[in-house]
Amino acid sequence: MAYRPLADEIRPESLDDVVGQKHILGEGGLLRRIIESGKIPNLVFYGPSGTGKTTVANIIARRSGRALRRINATTGSLSDIKDVIADVGTMLAPNGILLYLDEIQYFNKKQQQSLLEVIEKGDVTLVASTTENPYFYVYNAVLSRSMVFEFKPVTAEEVLPAVDRGIAIMEQRLGERVVCESGVREHIASACGGDVRKAINAVELLLNSARRKDGVLTVSLEDARAVAQRSAMRYDREGDNHYDIVSALQKSVRGSDPDAALHYLARLLEAGDLVSACRRMMVMACEDVGLAYPQIIPIVKSCIDAANMLGLPEARIPLADAVVLMATSPKSNSAYMGINRAMADIQAGKTGDIPRHLQNVHADSAGMEREQGYLYPHDYPHHYVKQQYLPDKLAGAVYYEYGENKTEQAAKRYWDEIKGE
Repeated sequence: MAYRPLADEIRPESLDDVVGQKHILGEGGLLRRIIESGKIPNLVFYGPSGTGKTTVANIIARRSGRALRRINATTGSLSDIKDVIADVGTMLAPNGILLYLDEIQYFNKKQQQSLLEVIEKGDVTLVASTTENPYFYVYNAVLSRSMVFEFKPVTAEEVLPAVDRGIAIMEQRLGERVVCESGVREHIASACGGDVRKAINAVELLLNSARRKDGVLTVSLEDARAVAQRSAMRYDREGDNHYDIVSALQKSVRGSDPDAALHYLARLLEAGDLVSACRRMMVMACEDVGLAYPQIIPIVKSCIDAANMLGLPEARIPLADAVVLMATSPKSNSAYMGINRAMADIQAGKTGDIPRHLQNVHADSAGMEREQGYLYPHDYPHHYVKQQYLPDKLAGAVYYEYGENKTEQAAKRYWDEIKGE
């Protein structure tokens, strides 16, 4: 008998047995209602691996009575699509075809376009899956003909029954009773990071290698931890999850939550992504703390330099210092907002000629500064004299507004007094 992976054997055959996804497959869920109606539109399933996308596609194929064809876009080609289309209307697919296209993001535009005619006619019903955001990776014409459903990571509580079913099947396979040390089942369920397939694979590996004594297989917590090591973390430097973690890090610092900031920093560092952590931390220092504590910028730069000199794992120490300091510092985005406003004007074509008295004096003969009308501020009390600096077209424009923090308000009081405002 051919070997069959446990994850394949345990795959649910009904919607009630699918782990998680209650928001779309639970009682009254939209996807469930669509499947039960039997009128299946083109679908795009978006979400992490091991969350039930392939399982649901199999259930749809059985309920629809259509011939199921599978193409994995990582290895598939245009000829594979043509082969599927060639079966339309033949004895091989009398009721039409349900095409399950896995990892559709790996198909280029031309390959995706080749599907349009048949999915529009209804000869082929497309169920595509992707681990990336479909609005970035799926051709718009395909999206406009499809319904998109997001599959979410499965909680540890939802994974636990699947772990128990896997253990029961392995007991039957191996013909011996299984005893798990306290915490083993829960650790497998939580360490899989919401990936049910990963949890079931861990069960199969653990039981195939478990210690046997007197007809009993014993699974230790130590072994479970070794098998599930680092598996709880999803990370792809080019994928959505990377950007989600980096975004969460910055938003946690901006929100002055040092605990959350340390958590997301740890996720980046655990994945070995020192570059992304350092780059985003410099952005945070300038954008989110900014002029409320301007010394933060060279401090964070020094911590980053130290981290790059040390390398991981020691790099975590100066980076943690910097993240906590930024999270607990006063915040100001006044300069960030100011440059955005100025650039918006530039992009809108609002520029104008540079005032004559500000132009490069080296273009004139020596001693022509006065004739240009330029007033040298250092010649005046408090090193200030009123004159126009913006082009005539933008005279009076305001881009920078003082932040409501001690540092910027002190500067505002100083200049209000000097300028008599």
